Amino acid sequence: MHCSLVTGGAGFIGSHLTNELIKCGHKVVVLDDLSGGFIDNVNKEAVFVHGSVINTELLSDIFNTYKFDYVYHLAAYAAEGLSHFIKRFNYTNNLIGSVNLINESIKHKVQCFVFTSSIAVYGKCTPPMNENMFPVPEDPYGIAKLSVEHELRVTHEMFGLNYVIFRPHNVYGENQNLGDRYRNVIGIFMNQLMQNKPVTIFGDGNQTRAFSYIADIVPQIASSVTNPKALNQIINIGADQEYSVNALAETVMRVVEKEGMIRHVEARNEVINAYSDHSKAIAIFGIHANTPLETGLKKMYNWARIAGIRNSKKFENIEISEKLPPIWTED
Repeated sequence: MHCSLVTGGAGFIGSHLTNELIKCGHKVVVLDDLSGGFIDNVNKEAVFVHGSVINTELLSDIFNTYKFDYVYHLAAYAAEGLSHFIKRFNYTNNLIGSVNLINESIKHKVQCFVFTSSIAVYGKCTPPMNENMFPVPEDPYGIAKLSVEHELRVTHEMFGLNYVIFRPHNVYGENQNLGDRYRNVIGIFMNQLMQNKPVTIFGDGNQTRAFSYIADIVPQIASSVTNPKALNQIINIGADQEYSVNALAETVMRVVEKEGMIRHVEARNEVINAYSDHSKAIAIFGIHANTPLETGLKKMYNWARIAGIRNSKKFENIEISEKLPPIWTED
């Protein structure tokens, strides 16, 4: 039986990945500090460790205890827009925490290190983004993710640690934290409508994104460690069809069956158009699921109606307040 570590396994993508790995026969240890995830997301068959990737002593103890074959690193504070205002926090958690895991993986001869990077590394590259483009991130979150990608490359060259890097984008579905006001636009819209609040859109809403249903990407992430074609590769993964944020809002309102008032607020500094090419993923995995947006949203909403919404929490440790969008300071 393979033993796998899933960081961020109490979170959205991590909880689904944990379920998939257990279904495939892995023993899974979940490490999560519960800053964005929830203990009830964690599969009961997994071993849960409450802690952070920035705790080097804890990481050493875990790696010594469980002898991992594979590490799936999903733990991150994935708020692109907010990362401009929490630079130190961003780099500590998303870069230094990743390096801590890489160090332990080298020392304990982990067979493969799977890293969920982000489409944010591309910045303002002309879409559809492909893996051969030269990435120029537009925010500290994307810079941190790209730095980890480079670290994995040089670590493989120096120490032989195999890796797989995925660049997912705008993933949504069951278990998403609907109470997070800074990230995951679909969860934010659904939360607002379920509380009879207006849907808030930054700028004119003509920004375009492709929205990826969780069940379409998790099997590939789980199986990548045993796929020779995936080893030491960077792979875009997610949906092909792009939508404007305005069109997304209309679709969410239709699914939730509420004619919510749309509230446009001042545009923030963000990439206008971002969606990816997935030719490489298709060549490697041979499959490419594309759940229609409305179908995936209905599945998510059916879950949300039962699970309920959690109240939004403010990020308490803003490092830079200049140019902080006012909406993020509202109660």
